[in-house]
Amino acid sequence: MILRHLTIAATMVVAAPAAAQQGPVAQAVKLADWQLAHMDVNPRSGDMRAWEPAVFWIGMTALADAGAPPRIKDAIMAMGRANGWRPGEKPYFADDHAIVQSYLWVAAHGGPPQALASAKTTFDRVVEKPAVTTLAFAVPPEGYGATECLTRWCWCDALFMAPPALVELSRQSGDARYRAFAMKEFWATTDFLLDPVEQLYYRDSRFFERRDPQRRKQFWARGNGWVFAGMARIIPLLPKGSADRVRMEGLFRRMAAKLKTLQKPDGYWAPSLLAPEASPPESSGTGFFTYGMAWGVNSGVLPRAEYAPVAKRGWAALERAIQPDGRLGWVQQVSDRPDKVAAQETQYYGVGAFLLAATQIAALDRPAR
Repeated sequence: MILRHLTIAATMVVAAPAAAQQGPVAQAVKLADWQLAHMDVNPRSGDMRAWEPAVFWIGMTALADAGAPPRIKDAIMAMGRANGWRPGEKPYFADDHAIVQSYLWVAAHGGPPQALASAKTTFDRVVEKPAVTTLAFAVPPEGYGATECLTRWCWCDALFMAPPALVELSRQSGDARYRAFAMKEFWATTDFLLDPVEQLYYRDSRFFERRDPQRRKQFWARGNGWVFAGMARIIPLLPKGSADRVRMEGLFRRMAAKLKTLQKPDGYWAPSLLAPEASPPESSGTGFFTYGMAWGVNSGVLPRAEYAPVAKRGWAALERAIQPDGRLGWVQQVSDRPDKVAAQETQYYGVGAFLLAATQIAALDRPAR
């Protein structure tokens, strides 16, 4: 049913005016239109509440804010209605909270009361009765999904999925509890997973002692991309001058400084950040890093002279990842570590990263007033 609603929305795509056919936002709209017309090309296409498509819809909200045609907003609204404004099934699982970010965008853009009410219902339970468990990642015999610590943010991806929604809910509702919870858990995860030497995040505690054949630590590009992009979404929502904002801006700068040194000459970041040799193009981690770098410059958190070239090299790499049939290629598939990548491989979250990056690259290029 959800896929049918979105397919109907895709059939309403019309040609944009010629003047709008230039620049990153126009490229992002073209890719969004391709994705809306090919929703069945990805696994989980029947569940728009899952984290993979949720990241696409988050990118769509940024695209709508960047001046995309009304059909982009219409598609977001249609998705929320088809979902019944519900999150995923697991009440404490950060991945199942990612879609709530798009509902809150709807709530702030003339959507129905249910969009905000659903977010409050989702997070009231988490805040009022928080999970009590270690952050150590131990997979039991029952399998990955039964890992106890998944009720908290014990894997770095979670820092993109849940905290931006919680902080935005505080902004919209005026209830500071959600932001306070998000910051408490964000810093607990950071204290646990951030390598103090490299200023990069381990994906989870299983990787603390993992080394490649050259004895290098393994830092997954997309995993760190989740964190870097997550901070770019959280920082603007925190009160200016607050302790959490000052601390997070400092972390963002340190992480950006490290990532700048790891960008390859072709503009991509390697799937395993410290192992660039013979690495393939990879567009999901690169998309999130490009978004974060451009946002950092646009917001004044990062110096333009030093980081705008990094963002632009990343964007040029993302443009090259678009395949002849219109899809975004070179997206590493669902995983929890660096893996092989192929030109024709795409995924919702890679498209979402591209859309986010496009909106900030467009702002980066906009003449200062």
